[in-house]
Amino acid sequence: VQLQASGGGLVQTGGSLRLSCAASGRTFSDYAVGWFRQAPGREREFVAAIRQSGGTTVYADSLKGRFTISRDKAKNTVYLEMNSLKPEDTAVYYCAAGARIIYSSLGIPSSYKDWGQGTQVTVSS
Repeated sequence: VQLQASGGGLVQTGGSLRLSCAASGRTFSDYAVGWFRQAPGREREFVAAIRQSGGTTVYADSLKGRFTISRDKAKNTVYLEMNSLKPEDTAVYYCAAGARIIYSSLGIPSSYKDWGQGTQVTVSS
């Protein structure tokens, strides 16, 4: 499946952004979708994921309550709503998709087969 991430930009501390991950090539609802982020000089970090069946979601503990992942099956798109943004949220955000990912592996980048190109999020202080 081909993925296109968008919605990044420059926002002030405390602001909000909604990232989109649009899929083409396959029915997106058949895949688990994850969001990851990578800041300069740091390893790729899990943000959130939504499972292919039932829409179960999982979040990085440090982001619970501020970030929300959701899926619009009709639009073949997964969203990441980010609120109360902080400078430490600055990173390139990537979406990824994979089939038949078990719950305990949703936070592992190697569980995902297909990746989008990333979208830059910059939070100014």
